[in-house]
Amino acid sequence: MRFERALCAVALVGLVTGCSSSSDEPKIEPGTSASAGAPAVAGSAPAWTEPAAYKFTLTRGCDAAKPTGRYQATVQGGQVTESARVGGSAAAPDPSAAVDLGPVTGDGGEEIEVPTLKELVEMVQTTTDDGGEASTEFDTADGHPVKVTINVTGEPGGAECWSVSDYRVG
Repeated sequence: MRFERALCAVALVGLVTGCSSSSDEPKIEPGTSASAGAPAVAGSAPAWTEPAAYKFTLTRGCDAAKPTGRYQATVQGGQVTESARVGGSAAAPDPSAAVDLGPVTGDGGEEIEVPTLKELVEMVQTTTDDGGEASTEFDTADGHPVKVTINVTGEPGGAECWSVSDYRVG
């Protein structure tokens, strides 16, 4: 399955859960990983529930020395209300990229729509449900996701990674 379908599935899940009349927020269990049932790196992390409002920095790319992009985001009520690219101009798309992860800006870069942390975790679940490889690492202090890796290509170098930093509630 292509990455676009995984993102569409996440969007659909968001629409469906947004229409739900249930008042119980689903708990995201950090003690488990969507990668073949293996425990997450932060196995002793507490369960995380998406807060009503929070901010974070999302770094896209599996090579920490050369990230594809960094974004600051503000989330309120389960929706990204504000996001901005930080640290320079948009990165040039990799010519060997097997998937299209966003519109090319035309002036040397590729941008993404920044997901909420809950949407990142849902992307992992959708990927594994569809037979792809994915994993999530959680913060040991409060249980929020700190790293998500998804590979829908089956190729060793086909992973897409997102790292979360500067997370703060409120």
